Amino acid sequence: MSNNTPIDVVTGAFSYSGSHIAEGLLDSGRRVRTLTSHPDRPHRLQARVETYAYRFDDPAALAHSLEGVDTLYNTFWVRFDHGQTSFANAIESSRMLFFAAKRAGVQRIVHLSITNPSIESPLPYFRGKSLVEYALAQSGVRYSIVRPTWIFGGERDVLANNIAWILRRLPAIALPGSGNYLVQPVHVDDLARICIDAAGSSDDLVIDAAGPEIMRFNDLVALVRTAVNTRSPIIPLPPRLMSAAARALGLLVRDIVLTPDEVSGLMAGLLVSHDPPLGRIAFSQWLDEHKATVGRSYANELSRHFAPKQPRGRAPTAIAKSRPSTGQAGFRFTRLLKVKCHK
Repeated sequence: MSNNTPIDVVTGAFSYSGSHIAEGLLDSGRRVRTLTSHPDRPHRLQARVETYAYRFDDPAALAHSLEGVDTLYNTFWVRFDHGQTSFANAIESSRMLFFAAKRAGVQRIVHLSITNPSIESPLPYFRGKSLVEYALAQSGVRYSIVRPTWIFGGERDVLANNIAWILRRLPAIALPGSGNYLVQPVHVDDLARICIDAAGSSDDLVIDAAGPEIMRFNDLVALVRTAVNTRSPIIPLPPRLMSAAARALGLLVRDIVLTPDEVSGLMAGLLVSHDPPLGRIAFSQWLDEHKATVGRSYANELSRHFAPKQPRGRAPTAIAKSRPSTGQAGFRFTRLLKVKCHK
């Protein structure tokens, strides 16, 4: 690849959505650089991408890592507060990144947000996304804001995969509330295409990235149940009890399965777009094509993002591929579902 080939930066090119954006850019002949919190973690794109660590501690170094860059694709964010990782820190780090891009002469920022963000939202995730959008608008760099709904598909799928895993492994699955609220999932490849297309805009742009299907959440879970060929009952739970069940399952799999704020956002219908869909891949179509493999192992968010570095030659622990133990946390979660089943 020529040194004159345009360079794009994708934050988190070794993570979920970032890896699909990076691969799309590489396949189109672009050079790709990434900023990441885990520069030493192995990934299939590592040999094709220039890798820099985030330098939020050094604004000059952060700007230097963005020099010569045409477009910055920003996927940087956090799903929940954990240890020193927080929404407040993520907002400030995003602001630093945007102004470093301005200092480095980046031409455009394509930023991944979320559908229906609001500065007035009581939910830190959606409020934080709105604050980051505001910081981007104040940065002085041309921007395209892409607001995805619920992302699915690809080898690092979390939500759809873990729903299938629960249905395969546990005696029942719980839903927050009635399950009648709507979702509109978008495939990660559609999201990557939408982001790359958005970089070609000549003006500032704000668009939703949503798939072609809108369905009730309980219907989506029922589709997954049929796909994985189980008869597990789907049990509606009050939101507070659902959060307790999610915490119990989290103890079993050593993960944060679903936060109370995520329950609230889901039930409020915030993962639905009000614009014509730009996604082409239907969730039902993807599920039918991947029914043999979806949910075979558990996708652990804490292991992906917060696991300590492994010593060389030692493989990370893969608790996801074994059946859950009958330990105390698993017993509590299973008992909670059974009690609800027999009421």
